[in-house]
Amino acid sequence: MKQYTLLIQKIIQETEDSVTLCFKQPALRKIKYKAGQYITLIVRVNGRKYARPYSFSSAPSVDATLDVTIKKVPGGVVSNYINNELKVGDIVEVFEPMGDFIYNNVNPKQAIFFWGVGSGITPLYSLTKEILNTQPNTMIHLVYGNKRRESTIFLNELVQLHHKFQSNFMLTQFFSQEGNLEENKGFSGRISSEFITSLIGKQKNLIESVHYICGPKDLKHIVQTSILELGVPLSNIFVEQFELVIDPKELEDVEDSSVSVYFKGKISEIFVPKGKSILDVALDNDIDIPYSCQTGNCNSCRAKLKKGQLKMLGITNEREDLAQDEFLLCCSYPLVSEVSVEVI
Repeated sequence: MKQYTLLIQKIIQETEDSVTLCFKQPALRKIKYKAGQYITLIVRVNGRKYARPYSFSSAPSVDATLDVTIKKVPGGVVSNYINNELKVGDIVEVFEPMGDFIYNNVNPKQAIFFWGVGSGITPLYSLTKEILNTQPNTMIHLVYGNKRRESTIFLNELVQLHHKFQSNFMLTQFFSQEGNLEENKGFSGRISSEFITSLIGKQKNLIESVHYICGPKDLKHIVQTSILELGVPLSNIFVEQFELVIDPKELEDVEDSSVSVYFKGKISEIFVPKGKSILDVALDNDIDIPYSCQTGNCNSCRAKLKKGQLKMLGITNEREDLAQDEFLLCCSYPLVSEVSVEVI
């Protein structure tokens, strides 16, 4: 993976618990990216190195800076460090942009639906700006849920975009902790299957519509289930994964294991308890294995199984690019008491 060092040119306080870091583009080796992709920030907190992927909130054809928006997570070491400690002028190491949560214009008459909750707006905001700027005739529907108006990231910017592109950018907002909203100020409650059916059912080109979902598991389930029942093909639905979601039943055959990790000519012996991934334990033992997304969507932590048995859990997209003996350590769990892997 390519690595860069970026200067924080500006910090925007979006809400009480979220900020946007605006990085200056390198003068000589500009970073190319696509709207909807993410970049991995590398920070050091209390002597330990952490790598965390954050979606771009900037759009390549619109913004001069490289922007990522980070919301504090309760107990989140990195998100709290970024919000509380980083300042303008700081230098941050990053890995190159990655991700396939992007829009490929295959049909200019395609209606695009963006479904997001909370900080899930970040890649959707990037995509919205990019498409409105480069394909102004494309119809976009953004359905965005939050607890309250004051906790809504990009609220004013989205309203301004709606006013500027009234003919082809529809904005619908839901607020789960607000009632008695003024007309045209949004809906009280959460995004429901009834609303989804009502909105999508009105589309003339329903089968050709494309849908991008970014948010918690419940949102993904309700949106995907509803639009599939309406006849939208699964190939037209794109889901961004921020975290691995593992059913406890999938861990039933996982075992405590002694794992040998061969990396950069050195063998490290670690104990991986049931329920922890090999990557998590390796990082806890200061083994500096490369990693990025931590959701099984990139190849950063790819390793070859030399001994034992592993299985990967929580991955929603099939990985046909991995050989039979290759695994992603971020989502790999031992099935036997002794395992040996070699980081590629």
